[in-house]
Amino acid sequence: MKTNVKRWAVIFRCLANVNRLKIIAMLFSGQAMNVGEITADLGISFKATSNHLAILKNLNVLESQGIAGHVLYVIHSELAPDFHRAINLLLK
Repeated sequence: MKTNVKRWAVIFRCLANVNRLKIIAMLFSGQAMNVGEITADLGISFKATSNHLAILKNLNVLESQGIAGHVLYVIHSELAPDFHRAINLLLK
C-alpha cells in the first residue's frame, strides 16, 4: 500500500503543472515533437520547456529519440498503467 501511495504522489506532482499537462496532451496523440516545436506551442522559454521535458522523461512518461540532429519526444511506449489511467482521465 505504501509504495502505491508514493507512486501516486509522484504522478500527481508530475501532473500538477499546467505546462507538463499540455506537453502530455500534445504528445498523447502519438506525434513526435522536438523541444523547439513544443516551446512554440506552449509559448514559454526553451529552458523552461527543456526542464519540463526532463522531469517527464525522468518519470518515464516520455522517451526521446535522436533523429537527424534533433531530439524527438514521444509518450513512453511502456507508460506505467497508473500514469496511463490518470492521463486518460485528464484528457477526456
